[in-house]
Amino acid sequence: MTGVQRRSQLVEVGRGLFAARGLDGTTIEEIAACAGVSKPVIYEHFGSKEGLYTQVVDFEFRILLDAITAALTEEAKPRVLVERAALALLTYIEDHTEGFRILMRDAPPSQPEGAFSTLLSRVTARVEHILSDEFDRRGLSAEDGAMYAQMLVGMVAMTGQWWQDSRRPDKQTVAAHLVNLAWNGLTGLKKDPELQSEG
Repeated sequence: MTGVQRRSQLVEVGRGLFAARGLDGTTIEEIAACAGVSKPVIYEHFGSKEGLYTQVVDFEFRILLDAITAALTEEAKPRVLVERAALALLTYIEDHTEGFRILMRDAPPSQPEGAFSTLLSRVTARVEHILSDEFDRRGLSAEDGAMYAQMLVGMVAMTGQWWQDSRRPDKQTVAAHLVNLAWNGLTGLKKDPELQSEG
């Protein structure tokens, strides 16, 4: 293997082990054995088990952040942006289950506050900007946008954690119900919500 191929292989092996056992529950010996290499090969590429873990977290973090950022930066009505962001998170969970488990688990040395917390802070800042503009247009306090952004992002994140294991109903239905609650509130819930951005 070339150096790039080996590095990619080690990241893939590490992702699987870290998702199953966490950082502390995974040994450098296990990673080496699963990859069919000696421990010095891992040290050569990443410096340590923590170095490999940080690479895995950074890779997953970037995929999820890019997906949610893309969902929130396209021009659309605020409700559709919320739908797209919810779907982006659920699609990431569906396609990168191991990566999501890692982001939810141990904090890498580079992000002591936690990778998922860091990601949510960045997403919340973007949502706050969108809500502040919308609140201002409706004559509401733009400053309240920050508080509502926390609520909205927290609701989507917690639902994503739950859906990671249940996988029912399907992600479109979950996203539609999330937006139903976020957009209509408990008193205005629709019986059979649908996504406006679909079809």
